[in-house]
Amino acid sequence: GPMARGAFADTVREQVAEARRKGATPLVEMKVAADRPGSPYLAPEVLVDVNHQMAVMREESFGPVVGIMKVRGDDEAVSLMNDSPYGLTASIWTADTDRAAALGARIETGTVFMNRCDYLDPQLVWTGVKDTGRGVTLSKFGFETLTQPKSFHLREI
Repeated sequence: GPMARGAFADTVREQVAEARRKGATPLVEMKVAADRPGSPYLAPEVLVDVNHQMAVMREESFGPVVGIMKVRGDDEAVSLMNDSPYGLTASIWTADTDRAAALGARIETGTVFMNRCDYLDPQLVWTGVKDTGRGVTLSKFGFETLTQPKSFHLREI
């Protein structure tokens, strides 16, 4: 489907091109007739053999691209995830709920998913931290940002 602007799609295209120039391997390639510079349309792309120096792994694109990077363990994964100016969401894929919760607590992000990345619940807050920490939506916290409380301090004498 289309991104909001052709320029946004071009940013994703450049991230993918840079990653490929630096050695990333596409598992699912962008091959759509409308996938040309300036077009807002992008097909999904999955990249492997990426590293933390590539923009596709460090920048928010909000496009249909994902880089899959091998790490030595949880500590390295958390360190790389936290080495970012952004912190909107994290997605942890595991069968162990306790482990997901423990890792999620260490990741500097406003929202943590386990075995999904595409679900909003009106009862759960949606927020980010760092350079994506610009507000709160959903849940009672989101509604509170839309209100203007007034405080009265009345004292009879």
